[in-house]
Amino acid sequence: MTTTSDTTGQTMTTKPAGRNLTRRGLIQRAGVGAAVLGVLFAAGGTAAQASTPAAPRSVTAAHAAPNLPPGDTSNGADNFYTSDQVRVQKVSFKNQYRMNVAGNLFVPKNIDRRTKSPAMVVGHPMGAVKEQSANLYATKLAEQGFVTMSLDLSFWGKSEGRPRNAVSPDIYAEDFSAAVDFLRTQTFVDKERIGALGICGSGSFVISAAKIDPRIKAVATVSMYDMGAANRDGLRKSLTLQQRKDILNQAAQQRDVEFAGGPTAYTSGTPEKLNDNSTAVEREFYDFYRTARGYSPNTTTHPTLTSNVKFMNFYPFADIETISPRPMLFIAGENAHSREFSEQAYRLAGEAKELVIVPGAGHVDLYDRVDLIPFDKLTAFFRTNLK
Repeated sequence: MTTTSDTTGQTMTTKPAGRNLTRRGLIQRAGVGAAVLGVLFAAGGTAAQASTPAAPRSVTAAHAAPNLPPGDTSNGADNFYTSDQVRVQKVSFKNQYRMNVAGNLFVPKNIDRRTKSPAMVVGHPMGAVKEQSANLYATKLAEQGFVTMSLDLSFWGKSEGRPRNAVSPDIYAEDFSAAVDFLRTQTFVDKERIGALGICGSGSFVISAAKIDPRIKAVATVSMYDMGAANRDGLRKSLTLQQRKDILNQAAQQRDVEFAGGPTAYTSGTPEKLNDNSTAVEREFYDFYRTARGYSPNTTTHPTLTSNVKFMNFYPFADIETISPRPMLFIAGENAHSREFSEQAYRLAGEAKELVIVPGAGHVDLYDRVDLIPFDKLTAFFRTNLK
């Protein structure tokens, strides 16, 4: 990573002059539903192309068979990493909507429970579960002496919420604050030294939470998606206004279908199968979610069609500067299709802030490739800012 200091003394990255044009070109030609997490970014296409009528239960069953392909495990990919230095405890707590939120609490075995330790909440990619990426980050940071918690966002994994796979940005942000509620009750956690880390879509949710919850003292994001902008505008604003209206109209019509007792429709997300026309983004996500590398039976990544449009009313970067002077760290891969969101958040955020670009890394690379993930940077950031 190449870094320089700005005029305020904060560390910032210098942007490379070149981009991966092959990847970029493929992304620009991608159809609607090319990426995971209900993101409807496109250069052409409609929401109808992204929707899938398959229910999550049948999708999961289709991939419950053994002998999944191994996936690309280069650069130390280790999503299911565990550590003999860390104790893991399953926990559950209620958010302000009285919904049970499921989490894993990671406590270093060598900490003195008679003292107060810094802690943090770790959020998974949108549409995933805590066992995908979040547990890995929580374990690695617990090894460095932090008390950490991964959580399943409401409507996903083992957390409550009906219908399953529903999109509710406000409740997602609330889940982070509810996790802070829980951590503040632990006798070995310092109430005034709690941070938060969001991966992919959770990056935007943790920003949303931090704007209104000053108990979150430091914020880091990795491979962040602004889930609002991605759904309103697509990558690099490739979604036209008419396409946006078409998506809204389809979701509205589907509400009529479901109100009348019809089947639930799901949209976008990681494809269940690849074909000759699969895009680079689809293949990138498939290699994590649909292979042994990152597969979990408790997720499909397909949000409900009718709820996914709620992201169009989600503006996590509005007033992001009000988080200041609490520090923010944005980490993105050099070749990540989502890089624009971390760069925009960095531009808009107040001081103190830092942007780290990981050379040679794509978006999903930073989910689990431990040889690429800058855990040393994350450790230093939270140690410095959760003193």
